Amino acid sequence: MPALPWTCLSLLSLGYGMALAYGHLGGFATLSVALLLIAGFAVRQRQLPLGRYLGHGLFIILALALATHWLPGFYNGRAIAPQRFTDDAVPFSMYLNLDKPLIGFWLLLVCPWIVRRRSLRLFLTATLLALALSAVLALGGALLMGVIGWAPKWPEHAGLWLINNLLLVTLVEEALFRGYIQGGLSRRLKRLPYGENLALLIASLLFGLAHIGAGWQWVLLASLAGIGYGLAYRFGGLAAAIACHFGLNLLHFGLFTYPMLAG
Repeated sequence: MPALPWTCLSLLSLGYGMALAYGHLGGFATLSVALLLIAGFAVRQRQLPLGRYLGHGLFIILALALATHWLPGFYNGRAIAPQRFTDDAVPFSMYLNLDKPLIGFWLLLVCPWIVRRRSLRLFLTATLLALALSAVLALGGALLMGVIGWAPKWPEHAGLWLINNLLLVTLVEEALFRGYIQGGLSRRLKRLPYGENLALLIASLLFGLAHIGAGWQWVLLASLAGIGYGLAYRFGGLAAAIACHFGLNLLHFGLFTYPMLAG
């Protein structure tokens, strides 16, 4: 059995504690936690293969519901009120989510194989090369499509944004899309020609579709960024994928229009 990824769990717990300081949990949240526990038990047991598949299916349904804030009992606190970081940007507000991070907790506890530990050298190399690729594809593409512009800044709430984006956004999203989806598909497709490449592509496309609410441009750009994150995960492990994702988000936040140009 793979060892639990205590570093990731500790960071996620730290972020969740911060989120609890801004929001709170209601009684109905226990239903979501109970269902996640049932899914986890079904996945970890080895007697009934069908039970494992049902457990994964239940988790996927719960993950979709948690990510879209559909389940009751989670009162996410607003940490940044609507504001424009630059005059030409659309208004931005930020909530510290209490529902979506449960996806990350489940994955790290039930599927610790998603972490894929690598040496420090591989981690740094994969992170830097993948970040460069992601920046060219995603930020370069966004500039060419006119959805962002050059806008260096460091807003008042930047520190809070940094903590939230690292601990409650990129960590959870990479655990799901790269660790669980790409990693799981790679395990299933490893005997097929280009199976790992196919797994990376599918995870990137699904990651892009998760941004459909922002428009087709962001679906394309997120899919392109996902290729970089996927390469970081393949060669540098989950930590490299998280670092690459966070690095790209930080470049976007600090140097370009955030989240996008208005109109």
